[in-house]
Amino acid sequence: MAHVSIAERFAFGTPTEQVSEPRFGVLQRSGTMLVARILIGAIFLVSGFAKLGDHSGTAGHMAGVGIPAPDVLAYVAGWAEIIGGIAVMAGFLARIGAFALVAFLTITTLVFHAFWNYQGQELIQQSVQFMKNLAVIGGLLLLYAVGPGRYSIDAKLRRPLAP
Repeated sequence: MAHVSIAERFAFGTPTEQVSEPRFGVLQRSGTMLVARILIGAIFLVSGFAKLGDHSGTAGHMAGVGIPAPDVLAYVAGWAEIIGGIAVMAGFLARIGAFALVAFLTITTLVFHAFWNYQGQELIQQSVQFMKNLAVIGGLLLLYAVGPGRYSIDAKLRRPLAP
């Protein structure tokens, strides 16, 4: 088997062996992966553009929960979501984009949707947002595990295994 660097494994996953005879197994659903990537990435694009479009509101919200340097971090958060969303949607360095969005979403979920600090209706709203973010994190981890599928830029860039 050809040597594959750690960086290549992180970006594209572990290479699979070339199989000359059919095996039983799960068929890839490349079209489904494309739709899933678009749907997962869309929430980050919308959120990122909203943060940049209302920078002062985003920075104010961040300041309200005690985030340091909210003016700068509002831009960082907006651009992180846009770039990560595009990476996931296009399937370009999708695993890296998914991994980065998992880290981003984990931190923001714990900081902004700490439902255990609320009561009443706010507790319910923050619990729903917390669980929604956990579901999105699960989808991103699944994308990281299985890769972006055939209809992706990564699939075109990945070099095949040497025989």
